[in-house]
Amino acid sequence: MLSVKYFGAVAEKTKVQGENLPISNLSLQELVDELEQKYDLASLSYSIAVNQKLVQDKNSYMLMTNDVVALLPPFAGG
Repeated sequence: MLSVKYFGAVAEKTKVQGENLPISNLSLQELVDELEQKYDLASLSYSIAVNQKLVQDKNSYMLMTNDVVALLPPFAGG
């Protein structure tokens, strides 16, 4: 199972803190596309981390069964 966790505005929009999804040979971009369609997330700004590391290139990142994907709110400096 792939674990997906939602934070900030994304959690507010999905109305859940996270979910477990069965996956098979899915790229991070494909997952994001599915989640954006399912929850209408296209208007939100967020970063994506896999196993606690930010991922920039969603197209080439292939997800593994036990990965933890987090959709994070924008970070503010201070």
